[in-house]
Amino acid sequence: MHRCPDETDEPDVFRRLTDMFSSGSVSYRMIPHEPEGSTEAASRLRRHPLQQAAKSIVVRVATGKRSRRYVLAVVPGDRRVDLAALAERYGGREASFADRAVAERLAGSVSGSITPFAFSSELDLLVDENLLVHEEIYFNAGRLDLSFALSVSDYLDLAEPTVAPIAV
Repeated sequence: MHRCPDETDEPDVFRRLTDMFSSGSVSYRMIPHEPEGSTEAASRLRRHPLQQAAKSIVVRVATGKRSRRYVLAVVPGDRRVDLAALAERYGGREASFADRAVAERLAGSVSGSITPFAFSSELDLLVDENLLVHEEIYFNAGRLDLSFALSVSDYLDLAEPTVAPIAV
């Protein structure tokens, strides 16, 4: 599975993203707004269709009695993560939302502000194909009060996600 380049233990996701975006010819915008962690409410504040929001959720897949894999599942804002599809993809018994503390540690940001970029080697990055049909996607910037609008082509180049049907 793919992860972002230059993995480090740097916890400041916002700074990592702005540095990454600034280092190339990336087409993005910053959108300040009232603090919001709900995808639906944030989409209203950012003034875009809900299906263009990149909803990012850390999922725990039980792959054996004592083994697991963590996945950063990114789906359109108007869809849900298909947990059964993730379990099947990894040959797991089940998939469930990761414990909040684990998700925040792996993502490097608080719940509700998780970005569609995997900076931890413990996270596989899977993106639903339906999010990628738009020219631009929107997501919180590792903060609840600021979001990014990023072209899909730049997102794919930078994040290098695995694309799979993981939404219902």
